[in-house]
Amino acid sequence: MKGPHPGREFPGNIMRSLSCGITCVILAWGLSVSALAAPGSATRAPEEVASTQAVVPSAGIPADASGANHAGARAGHAAHGDVHADAAGSHTDHGGGAAGDHHGSGHGDGEMHHPGLQWPWVSHAAVALAAIVIWCLFAPPMDTPNRSIDLGTLPGIGRVVRFATRSPYPLLAVRIVSVAVFVLVIATGLFGSAYPERNFATAFVWNLWWPLVVVSVLFVGTAWCAVCPWDALAGWIVRRRLWRRVSPHPGFNLKVPPYLRNVWLALLMFMGLTWLELGANVTGIPFATAIMASEMLFLSLIFLLLFERKAFCRYACPVGRTLGCYSRVAPVSVRPVEQGRCDGCTTLECYNGSAQIEPCPAHLTVGRFSQNTYCISCGNCMLSCPHKNVTWRLRPMGSEAGDRARPQLDETWFMLALLGITSFHGLTMMPFWSEWVAAIAGAIGDGGRHFASFTLAMLGGFAFPALIYAAAIGLLRLILPRGASYRKLFAAFPFVALPLAFVYHLAHNMDHLLREGGDALSTAANPFGTDLEPLSAADRHQQMMSVPIPDEWLFTVQAALMVLGFFLAVQIARQRGLNSLGNGDRVTGWRLLPVLGFIIAITAMNLALMSHDMTMRF
Repeated sequence: MKGPHPGREFPGNIMRSLSCGITCVILAWGLSVSALAAPGSATRAPEEVASTQAVVPSAGIPADASGANHAGARAGHAAHGDVHADAAGSHTDHGGGAAGDHHGSGHGDGEMHHPGLQWPWVSHAAVALAAIVIWCLFAPPMDTPNRSIDLGTLPGIGRVVRFATRSPYPLLAVRIVSVAVFVLVIATGLFGSAYPERNFATAFVWNLWWPLVVVSVLFVGTAWCAVCPWDALAGWIVRRRLWRRVSPHPGFNLKVPPYLRNVWLALLMFMGLTWLELGANVTGIPFATAIMASEMLFLSLIFLLLFERKAFCRYACPVGRTLGCYSRVAPVSVRPVEQGRCDGCTTLECYNGSAQIEPCPAHLTVGRFSQNTYCISCGNCMLSCPHKNVTWRLRPMGSEAGDRARPQLDETWFMLALLGITSFHGLTMMPFWSEWVAAIAGAIGDGGRHFASFTLAMLGGFAFPALIYAAAIGLLRLILPRGASYRKLFAAFPFVALPLAFVYHLAHNMDHLLREGGDALSTAANPFGTDLEPLSAADRHQQMMSVPIPDEWLFTVQAALMVLGFFLAVQIARQRGLNSLGNGDRVTGWRLLPVLGFIIAITAMNLALMSHDMTMRF
């Protein structure tokens, strides 16, 4: 059997130096971006800096330490001699508060809010959740059959799948478009308007791209990674080719050291991105958004130059690892057309590549992996397989997380942190969030922009679901027969967090996508926002109310998503309970109550967040 091309190993002291260098680059990236949100930033001309700070105070941190009244997100109008009335009357200043500096209507507090999920939909969802709990406790669990359908054989869609997977050019065309948009984001962020709703960078990235990326997992799994612009652009720069294989690799081609072969770095970067997004409010600063995009490209270049294959995609990219986790519950996956043909293969082109096609960037062998986590859907295996035995397959949602996924400790914590991060995003957009941060600041004597208070609240938001989960597993350990390992149980059930995080992420982002996504579309004609004033309160209100579907339909979809996530989490718990002990014992029926309690608690919390009105992003 032909083996993989080995990467070179450098002495440990050199590898440690390289690792320290990468860490310093990431820290410098975070500090440089956060500095852009700090008062006094000189990334613009003086008058434009003033406008930036007035228009986009931090979404997570109060703008002053005293809590005194300050101008809202559209205070920049006054600097231009243009004061607008909002939809509820005149625009008024309001007390300092994190995520409370947005201007709008309906509450009389100067904030613009999305309407929350109404009580009839919440009550119907609660009834459905109760029915699922009863079913879980009394219906006997059964092993899920490993069934899937080759999408390439389905009428209509099969032709599209075959067209997209049998030639490198369709995917290359999409990558070129993706890179072009990416370059436009950087250009408009660096040189365009400071008003976030008028600048293509902020309007597109935060109101359209990020919500759609999460939605895409539901339909195409990790396909976003296949057209990721920073990875594509880094590959073109390093290899100097659009798609054909380059041999030998133009970089150092080092093996990734063992201490980096995990997702701890991706978790730290994800937490850092969350702090920058919600604490430093880079979502409202076009220049900072462009810097973040540039740094993602820079990190991809560094990893591609240093390490073999695509180490950044597999181990460090926070977007890729998030989508990889979510893909475990996705209904599509890359799998063999015929498993038997893969079992008898001795050349492994899917792993090693071919004369024209690069090897698998994630070190995977089709037919021998059962988890989607690290597959980036690049299509290399489909193009290199001489038998054309690789395709996209349709499968039951959650089937992979239910019985075939085997996590490591780092993956377990990433899943729990992902659940905390998604709920924390919603929490910071609640009308009461500013009061919470102010209370923490008062308790610890935090002045200025309350960075310390926000950081403590963020860490608490991350830790809360993990603590509930740890307590649930502890209770489960007590009611099980002696000999059950707490660590083994802890690693067996974190997969229930994935559908809970995924559906809340979807439901939450639907508001941003449908009510604020129009910003991105409106900026397409003038992406730099040249000579445009910020939107008035009346304009923002009109945009928010111009939803392409009735509110009743939106509420129905959001409630259905929450029920779907709950059902998938319960189903995953039942499936994993069949084999979690590994000694023939099963965690079924009433024994599952601690895990069910965790699922119920998180779903109730997320439903409560969905039922509150939500502050607009900017």
